Amino acid sequence: MKLKSRLIMANASTVIIPMVITVLIALAAFFIFGKLLGSGISFEHQQRKSMLKLELMNETENWKRTPEILVEESYQKYLLNKLADINSELLLLKDNKVEFSSRNFSKIEVAKILDAGKISGSREMVTIDDLSYSVVDIDLKYNEGSQGRVFLLTPVDSWDTSFTGLLIFVSLSFLISFILTNIIVSFQFSRSILTPLHTLQNAAAEIAKGNLDYSIVEEGDEEIQALCRDLELMRIKLKDSVHTQLKYEDNRKLLVSSISHDLKTPVTSIKGYVEGILDGIADNPQKMERYLKTISLKAYQMDQMIDDLLLYAKLDLNQIPFDFERLDIEEYLKSCVSEYEPELERNNIKILFDNEMPQKQHVLVDRARMKRVIMNILDNSCKYMSPGQGLITIFLRDTAGSVIVELRDNGSGIAEGDLPHIFDRFYRADASRSKGSGLGLAIAKQIIEGHNGRVWAVSHGKEGTSIMISLSKS
Repeated sequence: MKLKSRLIMANASTVIIPMVITVLIALAAFFIFGKLLGSGISFEHQQRKSMLKLELMNETENWKRTPEILVEESYQKYLLNKLADINSELLLLKDNKVEFSSRNFSKIEVAKILDAGKISGSREMVTIDDLSYSVVDIDLKYNEGSQGRVFLLTPVDSWDTSFTGLLIFVSLSFLISFILTNIIVSFQFSRSILTPLHTLQNAAAEIAKGNLDYSIVEEGDEEIQALCRDLELMRIKLKDSVHTQLKYEDNRKLLVSSISHDLKTPVTSIKGYVEGILDGIADNPQKMERYLKTISLKAYQMDQMIDDLLLYAKLDLNQIPFDFERLDIEEYLKSCVSEYEPELERNNIKILFDNEMPQKQHVLVDRARMKRVIMNILDNSCKYMSPGQGLITIFLRDTAGSVIVELRDNGSGIAEGDLPHIFDRFYRADASRSKGSGLGLAIAKQIIEGHNGRVWAVSHGKEGTSIMISLSKS
């Protein structure tokens, strides 16, 4: 349920429920009072009584216009019947003498009635025979000039008092039910909001402590559930961010460890050969030349490792722009391989081309950067092949929108579990594959992705490994 709908229902409930309860209580009270006090207090009886009183009060207008009607015997009988129906009394005076009365009033009772009706037109109370009456005093003027007064006495019965008490009781019932309903509805409404908010507060406290495994459960109204979902997504992203940060921290430590280890070997060699020269161990030109060539080679290796590290860092930060050219992929690969042939010949490794494309295909590449990719892959293949029997085959295939370049070697292969990680920086599958800085394939992946391409590896078990490159056609 939406929070807005719940709020509307809560506000409506605080009014509707007390009204329904009050109506039920009022009906029950009318029924109970009617049963306990008899038919005299029933609604039907009181309605009839009120109608008769109203009819009699309307007759008073006729009395004022034609007071002579009151002395007619037939009309007096009519009045007596009406008065009897509502337990009322009537006293008619003409020139201060009793002309007609519904009962025999004593002089004291007449005096009480006159005293109650001193103010013409007023309604006062008078008690006769332990019964209370409301007195209506009406002045009359006869045609012959005589003055008269008529006093209409209507009983004040228990219904009026009971009805007043009933109204007070019903009003109190509405007030109490309204207060109780507001308390209950407010409690339920606030609990539906505060409970999930309390859960979110606990989750926020746990996350603040660093417990990113504390999941946030969706509960409450739709808006609060949406908030829970967003916070849960935030927690997951934060957890992934922390995990990535920790991974980067591990990579940084691995970088320091790997670079320190890889640099230490050539530095140690350079230091040893320099000390040998200084100590006079290289005591002839041939040995001196060999020492210097070794120092130069180790210095080159160090320079290469530092270049790899700087290149990867720049690629990772997207600080190196690409200069794309539209090139024939086959001719370009052959030119790259031709530059690497001396290294292949030195390691007795053969290289073959297998072009399965039906026609020439062109791709957009950065000539220098893509050459680095091919060199890194070939160099990586050469490192892990047995001398004298190495073979690298380059397959060219095409699909509807891309060109596939496969560089397959016949080396020792890569375990299936290591394939997804060989393009990670500084990753080494095992101790036997610890040559180099561990950045060659990571640099290759960064460059290929900069070309909007893909690179992946396929293991052929002990028969070697294939590095697959996919580039879009141009």
